[in-house]
Amino acid sequence: MELRQLAYFATVADEGGFARAAEALHVGQPAVSQQVRRLERELGLRLFDRSTRHVRLTPAGARLLDEARAVLAAAERTRRVASDLAATAAAAGSLRLGTGPAPDERLYPVLAALAARAPELRVAIAKAGLAERLQGVRSGGLDAALVRDLEREPGLVLLPAWSDPLVVALPSRHPLADADALSLKHLGDLPVRLADRRRNPPFRRLVERAFHAAGIDPPEGPPFTRLQETLPDMAHAPPSWTLFYRVGEPPPLPGIVYRPLAEVRSRVRLAVPPGPPSAAVRHLLGVLPEDPG
Repeated sequence: MELRQLAYFATVADEGGFARAAEALHVGQPAVSQQVRRLERELGLRLFDRSTRHVRLTPAGARLLDEARAVLAAAERTRRVASDLAATAAAAGSLRLGTGPAPDERLYPVLAALAARAPELRVAIAKAGLAERLQGVRSGGLDAALVRDLEREPGLVLLPAWSDPLVVALPSRHPLADADALSLKHLGDLPVRLADRRRNPPFRRLVERAFHAAGIDPPEGPPFTRLQETLPDMAHAPPSWTLFYRVGEPPPLPGIVYRPLAEVRSRVRLAVPPGPPSAAVRHLLGVLPEDPG
């Protein structure tokens, strides 16, 4: 679910139709229709009754409209607070750094080294999805953003930061669990659990290229959702495996073993605007690991 989808939904309800909503939003009508349909699929609900003569909210749509407006209002408040914080930090010298939503243990020593190198620098961490981070750097809302497994991005410069090994998780009852380390060529016949491509396109490309280089095409198993859901299911379901980048110790789970996969690494890069880096970004570049892998 995206804020844009909620905004389009609310505008169609307010304007009483898709054409008028598109005009109010300054976008094409197909874009409004597409986003509302995606929201309906995401929620599993029909939000509007559509006919050639009218567009009306369904009972479910009417019930969810207030919730959507509350979310949009909260997002706008967040933007205003963030804008105020950014203005305050800029006055004292700041680094606005975008990171992914999940914690990354490799970031903490970098921030500690940055504090020692430039104690006067105020660092503001903004956790957001990949698209939001990249747009933040483009718009100037962020000075830099850490991105993973992205090789190029139009209008931005990607500088190496560090890399992490990949880890394979598989059921402890499977014969491959006895190996100290694994190679992808050992796993080609076992169903693999991967997240939907839309959730993390760069990582999915990394994995698919690694499969191609290893000469394997493993069958697709159940989708990877979240680590806390996928791993317990793997412990009891028919044998399958998954892989992820290691940013700390994986959670110990009965029935699951972890094995290193040395042949593939997940690379973290720093996305910055083109041109000479700012003083804050230069400080950050100065404390990144010397050997990014």
